[in-house]
Amino acid sequence: MTRPTISWLAAAALAATVSALPLGSAVAQNKGEVKIALIASKTGPLEAYAKQTITGFNLGLEYATNGTMMVAGKKLVVIEKDDQGKPDVGKTLLAQAYADDKVDIAVGPTASPVALAMLPVAEEYKKILLVEPAVADSITGDKWNKYIFRTGRNSSQDAAANAAALDQPGNVIAILANDNAFGRDGVKATKEFTKKAKIVHEEYLPVGTTDFTAGLQRIIDKLKDQPGNKYLAVGWSGSPTPFPKIADLDLEKRFGIKLATGGNILPAMVAYKNFPGMEGALYYYFGIPKNKANEWLVSRHYSQFKAPPDFFTAGGMAAGIAVVEALKKTGGDTNSNKLITAMEGMSFETPKGTMTFRKEDHQAMQEMYHFRIKNDPAFAWGVPELVRVIPASELQIPIRNQR
Repeated sequence: MTRPTISWLAAAALAATVSALPLGSAVAQNKGEVKIALIASKTGPLEAYAKQTITGFNLGLEYATNGTMMVAGKKLVVIEKDDQGKPDVGKTLLAQAYADDKVDIAVGPTASPVALAMLPVAEEYKKILLVEPAVADSITGDKWNKYIFRTGRNSSQDAAANAAALDQPGNVIAILANDNAFGRDGVKATKEFTKKAKIVHEEYLPVGTTDFTAGLQRIIDKLKDQPGNKYLAVGWSGSPTPFPKIADLDLEKRFGIKLATGGNILPAMVAYKNFPGMEGALYYYFGIPKNKANEWLVSRHYSQFKAPPDFFTAGGMAAGIAVVEALKKTGGDTNSNKLITAMEGMSFETPKGTMTFRKEDHQAMQEMYHFRIKNDPAFAWGVPELVRVIPASELQIPIRNQR
């Protein structure tokens, strides 16, 4: 049996019928919903990050709307797109989302190089792009435009928080980072915020690197004969991570080199069990923040997934909450200028506590957490125990945009 088909005459008639519908009916339908494009690297080295962001974003919408998925009488419709971690794909998908899907707001992406490619598209279409979780400073710095907001932390927030833990006289540091916008912006910010310690080497390796031997050997050669307290500081995004290889090399025992790094997703932090006592600063760990939104997230995530929420789940939820709170302030109006006015200076409650969009560059100002790793046999990963909360007011993050 052949599959029934519509003849070209019937198709033409159908098209004529659709085009003949009163314009007001289409407009009325659009007025009844808010379309949101969620663009993330669902495939590629950052796949785990993207999936957490997507989960968190939808949980954020659920939390902020009390489960209705409605704001001001409008239904929230989320359209997911996979940029594959490729800047050209992300740029094309965002243009399609604005032009073809007629989305009102876009959220994402995962990778900083993709975000940088997408920024001009938001400006061209005069539509909001809420960046989560891409980190590079330049996103809300010299590449920024007024349609860009970011709930994710930036490289300077990471660097300032980690400097609070590591920047001490007598410390000597070599840095291992991704060879991309995330890694290089992170190192640039780290150098800016390091006032007392001495940075003696920068090592950049591509995302997706599987053999870290040569890069780590160069770091060892630079550090091993240095006087003072020697540290390997790692700012790494994506899979595989260098931590298992670092553990295998037993750097502290052999060369007196300690590891220093920030937080990461739980699978990556399994290797942290090899570094008890390691200190750093992180963006989120589910057991640290004490607030209503985080309590809800942890409970809801355990209920739905039988596991705790992870690093990027919290960021995705923050983005979802920010979208809803902005729409509440505009009464559901998705006009970009009205959203910008509503969002500039807007404070909102997230699993990390209060975030506030800074008016000058739309970066979400937020607290960070100084941690110390504990090897707890009850957990598969090294547990970051809170040393202290680093309040947003203590993180003197420069305004880097040129506009």
